[in-house]
Amino acid sequence: MGELYLVRHGQANSGATTEEDYDRLSGLGHAQARRLGDWMRNHEGPFDQVLCGSMRRHRETAKGMGYAPDHIDARLNEMEYFALVRDMEVNHGIRPPASSEDFADHMTQTLNAWEQTTIAGAEPFSTFETRIQAAVSGATKPGKRVLCITSAGVIAMVMRGALGLSIEQMAHVLLPIYNSSLHRFRIRPEGTFLLTFNGIPHLDAPDLADQRTHL
Repeated sequence: MGELYLVRHGQANSGATTEEDYDRLSGLGHAQARRLGDWMRNHEGPFDQVLCGSMRRHRETAKGMGYAPDHIDARLNEMEYFALVRDMEVNHGIRPPASSEDFADHMTQTLNAWEQTTIAGAEPFSTFETRIQAAVSGATKPGKRVLCITSAGVIAMVMRGALGLSIEQMAHVLLPIYNSSLHRFRIRPEGTFLLTFNGIPHLDAPDLADQRTHL
């Protein structure tokens, strides 16, 4: 039996309007990563392998947690959301979300359109799904504990595979994923099984409520 731990990066530059500008941790994001790393060292044993997406926010989170990745794997990179947003406006006349409520509806519409190939983004939905499945399959080994630092869309896609989620269900799983959250899976020959979703034990204290962020 193996174990797979997925960590979402700390808060990035949430006010950005481009992928490049978004791809860096905020001051709070760095603090979240440090707190999670401290918690992991106090409550979890060592990992047999540490993997990290190649995005700056992934690498900064790994460093803040105190982990030196054994491998940087671009297959663990996030979907290019801003490209999808542009396609939704050009192809469907749906403007970018103006509020958190709009964001929830927009994400569901966007993932639906992407899966149905009425928008393309930077890569097809099928390619995004396949590369994540390949990365997870290659990382998980019987009896091994593996840590992956990645993004919310990747975590939601792993959840889709493990739980058989529809695209709408995947969107609603993606939306509440906290920055620096922990997601744990048990790997068995018969499949991947969820043990922990969206854990933030390092931010549970009441005085840290303002550090619990989604964006």
